[in-house]
Amino acid sequence: MQEDIVFLESEKALTARLLCEIDHHSARLLRERIDSLLFEKKPEQLVLDFSGVRFMDSSGLGLILGRVEAMRALGGSVRLVGLSEPLLKLLRLSGVDRVKNLSIGT
Repeated sequence: MQEDIVFLESEKALTARLLCEIDHHSARLLRERIDSLLFEKKPEQLVLDFSGVRFMDSSGLGLILGRVEAMRALGGSVRLVGLSEPLLKLLRLSGVDRVKNLSIGT
């Protein structure tokens, strides 16, 4: 089975490189794996790298918003990187790009 997520750690950040399509089924699995490490490592920032994501439905929006809430509880923030133009458009249309404690960058 191909790896659907790769984690990288730095001093203050945990990066989750997502390597799959994000739908209802995969979002649940990603959420469980990310949250497990979040609450173990307690990073200051969670970086979600979408460079390996070619498709995302509304379940992906829930995945993002849930991780923002989890990081808020830990006193941290979320940064989204590697977004394709269609994914960036989805975030803007849904208003997710205006959520507090969430930044979008390269």
